[in-house]
Amino acid sequence: MTDGRRGPPPPPRLWEYVLPGGWIVLAGRTDADNERLSLHLARPDDWWFHHRGAPGSHVVLRARDDVEPDRQTLRAAAAIAAWHSKGGRGGVQAVSCTRARFVSKPRGAPLGTVEIRRETVLKVRPALPPGAEAPEDE
Repeated sequence: MTDGRRGPPPPPRLWEYVLPGGWIVLAGRTDADNERLSLHLARPDDWWFHHRGAPGSHVVLRARDDVEPDRQTLRAAAAIAAWHSKGGRGGVQAVSCTRARFVSKPRGAPLGTVEIRRETVLKVRPALPPGAEAPEDE
């Protein structure tokens, strides 16, 4: 018997990657996972990535207190965002990058839709980190 109240939402299903230097990258699998990752799990100083102009995973590079990521680390996270997009796996792709604090949801927007400010665009080839296996359920 149920009293009509909902329990907490299930945890988001995320792909997790470890980049050289121990950097952690998380990628959402569904619109709901993307929204939870971008708006609830990401901390303000985390880095946020998404393929420009194509649907795909929201990707978060976890910030660290001790050091800022170098350009190579940011590009590796952007390459993961390009990999998990519908933009195709070939060629150079444009990926938006900003701090998670600049990601918000427009009022009334569909699940997984966000708007960003202070965007930087990185041009990368879609790729997963060395040693990572391609996800089976894409």
